[in-house]
Amino acid sequence: MMSYVAPALQEKFETLSVDLKNAILERNVQLYTLQDLIKCLEDIVNEAES
Repeated sequence: MMSYVAPALQEKFETLSVDLKNAILERNVQLYTLQDLIKCLEDIVNEAES
């Protein structure tokens, strides 16, 4: 499965740092809504804190 960022989220996604975008894309996630993006970011933060 490849990562997917919905066109409606693309503008917000592009405001993230390159490292953060790469971390998201490496997860092979499907981001359709802002809530999907927030959940993915929360997962990254939680893993970094572990």
